Amino acid sequence: MNTVDVDGVYIGKAKNLGQGLISDTDKRPVANRLWLWPQGLGSDEHGDPRFHTGPERALHHYPAEHYSYWRKRYPQIDWCAPAFGENLSTHGLTEEQVCLGDMFRWGGALLQVSQPRSPCYRLSHRWGLPDLPQQAQNSGRCGWFYRVLKPGFVSADQPFELIQRSYPGLTVAWALRCFYREPLEHAGLKKLVGCPALASRWRDIANKRMRTGLVEDWSARLLGLPLEGLSA
Repeated sequence: MNTVDVDGVYIGKAKNLGQGLISDTDKRPVANRLWLWPQGLGSDEHGDPRFHTGPERALHHYPAEHYSYWRKRYPQIDWCAPAFGENLSTHGLTEEQVCLGDMFRWGGALLQVSQPRSPCYRLSHRWGLPDLPQQAQNSGRCGWFYRVLKPGFVSADQPFELIQRSYPGLTVAWALRCFYREPLEHAGLKKLVGCPALASRWRDIANKRMRTGLVEDWSARLLGLPLEGLSA
């Protein structure tokens, strides 16, 4: 599908969850148009600027389809967007249908898929589910990020249109499987390194794995231990 409707657009303020933990996962819907610029959407704030912002992570897209899965797995929570802290919610685009480097037109802005999301412990703190980041990673229900190629005004009533696909074999779902389920599989790592549309941090990590034969420690990101963010 080349064009999908936008279900919701969300921004928020960074909040203190206690114990010095700042999170941006609690977002609210916005009906009016917003300026999408290279650092993010309107006045949207980020919890930890080291790992949750920057031009390679300007906008987080999370498929609305995933919430039926989370409602079955954790029925005590009424899952719906933007529970995963997403900026953009749609039906009709999932990790299996979106490729690294895909270019989309949304309103006056032009975006490019830059990397999958690496779920972190802030999700578990928000929802009281210690295993949620690991489950999101294992299931591949992570969403993805965009870089902004052309800033512009955007809104929920404007369609989201795929205008260019340069890497049809490199879906976001494939990248997640390669990165987290087969983290030392050489052929997959080589494809990641060779994809210029993939965020440089992901390519650097893939290249380091090939050189060293070692996988970085994910416990900091998933569990909130010291040395956070090794594979964000």
